[in-house]
Amino acid sequence: MLVHAVNCEHGLPRFLCQRCEQNGRAVGVFSLRTDLINVARGTSQVAQRRIAATIAAAEEVYAPLEGGLERAGAPQDTAVRTRPTQANILAELAQSAELFHAPDGTGYADLDINGHRETWPIRSKGFRRWLTRRFFEEKGGAPNSEAMQSALNLVEARAHFGSPERCVCIRVGALEGRLYLDLGDEEWRAIEIDSTGWRIVNDPPVRFRRATGMQRLPDPVRGGSVEALQRFLNVHSNKDFVLAVSWALACLRNRGPYPVIALAGEQGSAKSTFSAILRSLLDPNSAPLRALPREDRDLFIAASNSHVLAFDNVSGLPAWISDTLCRLATGGGFAVRQLYTDHDEVLFDATRPVILNGIEEIVTRPDLADRALFLTLQPIPEELRRPERELWAAFEAERPKILGALLDALVVGLKRMPETRLPKLPRMADFALWATACETAIWSAGTFMSAYVGNLAGITNEILDGARTEGPHADDVSERDHQIVRDNSREDKAEDATDDADATLPQHFEPSPSQAPGWRMRL
Repeated sequence: MLVHAVNCEHGLPRFLCQRCEQNGRAVGVFSLRTDLINVARGTSQVAQRRIAATIAAAEEVYAPLEGGLERAGAPQDTAVRTRPTQANILAELAQSAELFHAPDGTGYADLDINGHRETWPIRSKGFRRWLTRRFFEEKGGAPNSEAMQSALNLVEARAHFGSPERCVCIRVGALEGRLYLDLGDEEWRAIEIDSTGWRIVNDPPVRFRRATGMQRLPDPVRGGSVEALQRFLNVHSNKDFVLAVSWALACLRNRGPYPVIALAGEQGSAKSTFSAILRSLLDPNSAPLRALPREDRDLFIAASNSHVLAFDNVSGLPAWISDTLCRLATGGGFAVRQLYTDHDEVLFDATRPVILNGIEEIVTRPDLADRALFLTLQPIPEELRRPERELWAAFEAERPKILGALLDALVVGLKRMPETRLPKLPRMADFALWATACETAIWSAGTFMSAYVGNLAGITNEILDGARTEGPHADDVSERDHQIVRDNSREDKAEDATDDADATLPQHFEPSPSQAPGWRMRL
């Protein structure tokens, strides 16, 4: 028999509608074309129903689109209805996000999640997960990868061409004279610091980006003391502790330059613990200590995803990585060709605090020495060592108060920074000015510069003495490097400050019996 693939006014294929067959009517003829389906004689009713279901499914796919082809100028009888694609649905769902772009052109989205704002790059896994969840809530299924890619392309174009430009920070940011420290918690709160005080805010005006491995900071507590940190750092002298705290205060600022802190000491001198505690206090991460990268690209990628970089058990610094650390300390960039392109570049630009530790003297070139703080740690006798679990438990109990004390120093620094001056500026002038502005919240005036000038003078003499000998690093120090050190005039700075360095330390910093060599019992 011949079956016409047409629907009747009752919504069924004509050959299955008994009322239409009885009345001899043919209503709802398929407007595109009428197909004749040859059904063999004797075909069972079950087979006929299957054929009818196939026809109905085809008509559902190619059903007329109301007004679609009329708007395109097509005749009304050829209008076809099409379902919205997954890509279009995803793009519509993404409109609930507030889009913007960073100065480098990267697209971002502010998402409202459980009553708080989260900021994610459009190409990040976080934004893809959010969009996938929205699609599932809307349609009850998962979008295919091709639709997701098409939707992300469209959303990224909207963020770049039709949205405002905003700076995106990682862990530390600033806006209108205020500093902001990302707590890294689930509510995306931050600490706001200005010259009047500090406070926790739920909706900071600065946009922060969360990288893989970032961990939360504790809520700071008022009334603590920075001196509590000294119980957990194996510092050789009070001057070394002053430099360590000054470095931490610089890390909590939104811009550099940041000095490289280089820790040296024999095995068993708690170099790794020293590094991990500083990292945990300022920028905690699930992988706090890492090996030194082998390429510039890897180093700058790490800098793009962390505020503080800590490299453990460094055996030596090749000339190329020493130069890269100089750029990372005072500001610089790195460019590589973008994959699958001939002319486009990927730019990495960052200024980050860096921690290096190793058994031997790591820094051997004067250009990096100009940008570094050098601390030598003493070995801890076995009978005075402390279980690591016990040490970290004690540190976690004190960490909120120590952080609160550092924030108090930042408040003083913001208040005093406009009027802070130094008679002579070292190479890291901005760092020295910032530490000097903050120091009166902790020590007496002049404490920092006494410790800093003495540290620089001592390490410079060691580097120059080593350059005059036939050592393994003799070739690394050129006559140009010698001239750099001479031009910085460190020796005349040391003559003015080294003799009375101890006199500028506050009286409460004199080593007590509990802070003399026996203090290592607390480690």
